[in-house]
Amino acid sequence: MAARPDTRKKAIRFVALIGVLSFFADFTYEGSRSILGPYLALLGASATAVGIVTGFGELLGYGLRLVSGRWADATGRFWPITILGYVVQMAAVPALALAQNWQTAAVLIILERVGKATRNPPRDVMLSHAAKEVGGYGLVFGIHEALDQFGAMFGPLLVAFVLARHGSYHEAFAVLLVPALINLSFVAIARLLYPRPQDLESSPPEIGGEGLPRVFWIYLAGAALVAAGFADYPLIAYHFSKTQSVPNEWVAVFYAVAMAVSGTGSLVFGRLFDRFGFSVLVGLTVIAALFAPLVFLGGFWPALIGAAIWGVGIGIHESIIPAAVAPMVPVHRRASAFGLFTAGYGLFWFLGSAAIGALYEVSLAATVVFCVATQIAAVPIFVLVGRRIGIPSH
Repeated sequence: MAARPDTRKKAIRFVALIGVLSFFADFTYEGSRSILGPYLALLGASATAVGIVTGFGELLGYGLRLVSGRWADATGRFWPITILGYVVQMAAVPALALAQNWQTAAVLIILERVGKATRNPPRDVMLSHAAKEVGGYGLVFGIHEALDQFGAMFGPLLVAFVLARHGSYHEAFAVLLVPALINLSFVAIARLLYPRPQDLESSPPEIGGEGLPRVFWIYLAGAALVAAGFADYPLIAYHFSKTQSVPNEWVAVFYAVAMAVSGTGSLVFGRLFDRFGFSVLVGLTVIAALFAPLVFLGGFWPALIGAAIWGVGIGIHESIIPAAVAPMVPVHRRASAFGLFTAGYGLFWFLGSAAIGALYEVSLAATVVFCVATQIAAVPIFVLVGRRIGIPSH
């Protein structure tokens, strides 16, 4: 059934508005994350501590989505839960300017991830309601991820500018209060203009049953392997700072490059996924695995290329991987499915981050092998899932 012109326009405006507020959200928290590794090191944290703190943050950042997803499905209060998450997240980032030791910073880093965990499942469900009217799940999540990542590009650039001018990590975190307040303003506007985003979806996919299908669990297994082998940027930044393979003033710039690649690629990857299905995910997973030898074993220029490829991986994680979940599950279970999927994803990201941090202190070669091997192991699983469900419906 073709979308009504007025519904299509509303859906496009809704996706654009959510994208804009996400731009400022990523501007804020990705700006901070670009320097968390060196900041924690400056405050006295070890590589293992950095790996555990950031990994545990990702564990909660993904694991608690199981709770918020079920909460949203059970209550139908998608906007209040989303707003709560944004408020917590946007408050935690500028507060890092007040941290005087790495333990305090660690609490705020984890709190920021909790805020993201709270708002993501209900927000993703609201976005999914606009997918058919706009042109496909991959396209909608790709557009959203592109705006996300362009915010994630400008945030680190602002942080790099502040560090270059003042050399103060505390001032760099403090200036992020401005985009945080802008984000919360757009959240309020979106809530007022679109109180019921579910009305945008005139014909949800017909998927029977109360439980989640078997293919969902198989897909989750593949995504978990990818997550386990994907090093978080704070540890990569820690490596740059420790080895001096990348000067400190360039660390945030490298992160900005990664975000630019991720944002640009998301638009293309999402559209390709709508057309060609899992073959796109398979190819990109193989490419993304190459980041590890480049960032951990290379000098300045190989590390820059590796950071860009790492950005490709982020684009996959944030656009294609969640886009594939929506058409797999019944519409009334979407928030729970998003929450459960990302909970498992986050658990393995935490375990992988802790393992990568520990391996880093023993052997760089072992670190690289672990990162590459776990991601490549996901490829046959994605091939199997692709054969079972074909090209995502849109």
